[in-house]
Amino acid sequence: MKEIVVVSGKGGTGKTSLTASFAVLGGADVVVADCDVDAADMHLLLEPDFAQEEAFFSGELAVIDQDLCSGCGRCAEVCRYDAIRVDDGKYTVEDLSCEGCGYCARVCPDDAITNVEQNVGNWYLSRIRTGTSMVHARLGIGADNSGKLVAKVKNEARRVAEQTGKKIVLVDGSPGIGCPVVSSLSGASLAVLVTEPTVSGLHDLKRVHELVRKFGIRAGCIINKADLNELVLRDLRAFLAEEEIVPLAEIPYDEAFTAAITNGKTIVEWDLSLKARISDCWTAINALVSEN
Repeated sequence: MKEIVVVSGKGGTGKTSLTASFAVLGGADVVVADCDVDAADMHLLLEPDFAQEEAFFSGELAVIDQDLCSGCGRCAEVCRYDAIRVDDGKYTVEDLSCEGCGYCARVCPDDAITNVEQNVGNWYLSRIRTGTSMVHARLGIGADNSGKLVAKVKNEARRVAEQTGKKIVLVDGSPGIGCPVVSSLSGASLAVLVTEPTVSGLHDLKRVHELVRKFGIRAGCIINKADLNELVLRDLRAFLAEEEIVPLAEIPYDEAFTAAITNGKTIVEWDLSLKARISDCWTAINALVSEN
C-alpha cells in the first residue's frame, strides 16, 4: 500500500482542489483521507454520506467543583496560562486558555479540581460519489491536538485500504509546516508539493520541502497558476532542479477552477483541456509511487 500526501507551504495554492481532482481520477482504486482537519472542505466536492461518525477525545481540561471549592485562589496563583478567573469570589476555568497540565488540581487543598478528557472533534468514515471510501474529520472550534486527529484519520484510512485491498491512500494534508503537516507526512510514500509563482509561494515551498526532506520522502511539485509571474516561475523551476524535486505539472491560472467549485465539481469534471493536463499529472504521480 502506498500513501500519496498532497501538501503546500501556504493556503490558497489550490491543494485541495487538485487533491479532489486526483480522487475523481483515482475513482474506486483509492482511499481518500482529508487530513486538513483544521479547515476540512473536501466534502464539499466529493459528497460523503457521513455513514459512520465517532467522537475524538484528546487532551484534558480542568474543571472546578463549586460545591467543594473554598475560594482560596491557590489555583489561579499557579496557573501560568491565566486560565482561571474569579468573579464575585467564584473561580472558574476558561476552556480556551486551559492547557490541561493538571497543576491546579495538584495544589488545590480542597480536591475540588479534576481533569476531564476533552472531546475535540469528530471523525467520519464515508462513501463518496466516486465509489470509494473517505476518512475525514472536523476539529472543534478553538480545539487543539489537531496532529493527533490527523493521525487518527490516517490510521483509519490505512485500515480501510487494507480491508478493501486498495493499493493507494490519497491524503489531503494541511497547509504550512506545523504539527498537522508533520502528522500528515508520517509514513508517506510520496509528497506532492503544490505551490504558486509568488514570493510567498516560493518561500513557503522551501520551508515545506525542508520538512519533507527531513522525513526522507521523495517529492514532486505542481506549480499552479503558473502564468502569474514569469520571474518567480523561473526561480521556482531553478529551485526544483537544485533540490531534485520532480516537476509534475505547470497549470495556468484559469477561472474555470472557481466555476467548477461553485458548481460542486472538480476541475477534471468541468474543463476538458485542464482535465487532460491534470490527468497527465496523476499518471506521473502514480509512476513515481510505483518506483518507490
